[in-house]
Amino acid sequence: MNLAALFSGGKDSTFAIYKAQSEGHNIKCVVTIFPKSDESKLLHHPNIWLTTLQTKSMNIPHLFCQMNSNMTDDETHEIEKLLTDAKKNHGIEGLVHGGILSEFQKNNFKNICTKLNLKMISPLWKTNQKEYMNNLLESKFRFMITSVSSAGLDELWLGKEIKKEDIDKLEKLAKKHGFNLSFEGGEAETLVLDCPLFSSPIRITKSQKIWDGYRGRFEITEAILDQ
Repeated sequence: MNLAALFSGGKDSTFAIYKAQSEGHNIKCVVTIFPKSDESKLLHHPNIWLTTLQTKSMNIPHLFCQMNSNMTDDETHEIEKLLTDAKKNHGIEGLVHGGILSEFQKNNFKNICTKLNLKMISPLWKTNQKEYMNNLLESKFRFMITSVSSAGLDELWLGKEIKKEDIDKLEKLAKKHGFNLSFEGGEAETLVLDCPLFSSPIRITKSQKIWDGYRGRFEITEAILDQ
């Protein structure tokens, strides 16, 4: 099936594309909304400008727009416009969604697909979170944490590339503090640096940590494709 994919540059949306391709689907384009701020209920925010580098590395057409508000209705409207364009110009028949647990997000995207007569593919839905995190690493996904906003996740995790040994540490913290191991509840955000979809990895050349004592972000101001 010819598909568009919602793409934020994080592990879930990237792995959903990888899974959809492995199941025989053709990703014709990816769709990104640059939200106004991190208060968005639908969209991933930190360092989302890097999707322009990631899609270049994936060699997939990138449809995007910049939001001027954080209203869910406005974000939904912009996604609908981009998918209408994707249907017209790229011949898509469905949409890949990388959600795992959020019924709110899934229902919003499903409503858009119904309106546009598109099928929705959610290859990660209700997946076992520890198996999923290990599967990411086994599938040669390199990803780092770019924001944290949960008890148990401190500034030491900011900018950290996740390795095998970190999964067990995160699992213990998740059980102790009650957050989702896969960060589906927004406890942390991630950025994919490299994966089998990329022709070149992302190399960060300038960044800074911002931490307020409870939450923080790893802000990337310069990055390149490492040829």
